[in-house]
Amino acid sequence: MTTQEVANKWADMCRKGENLECVEQLYADNVTSKEMPGFPEAVVEGKENVLNKSKIWLDNVEEFHNSEISDPVVAGNHFTAKMDFDVTFKEKGRTQMEEVCVFEVKDGKIVNEQFFYDA
Repeated sequence: MTTQEVANKWADMCRKGENLECVEQLYADNVTSKEMPGFPEAVVEGKENVLNKSKIWLDNVEEFHNSEISDPVVAGNHFTAKMDFDVTFKEKGRTQMEEVCVFEVKDGKIVNEQFFYDA
């Protein structure tokens, strides 16, 4: 798949709530995932670890009130998208989140992802 095809499929799957399937299908085995410094698991390596991180995040959500994912913008082997969430977490209560995601694609798979957001 081209970077544009990966980006489009990523956005489509995430919009449908197929986040775990997205990791399984579109991520390389050696993927690296980066959160903002100071957050738990700020850097995670390997598809299984990224999948586990995603499961933990989803398990902590009590209810999704709204979520929006922008159309991806592709530049070379990178793409970016903006994500907005209005969710209620089991421990923290209702939170509105806004973040920018940047992905790197190599050989048709996501090899790096990084999330930028305010705490």
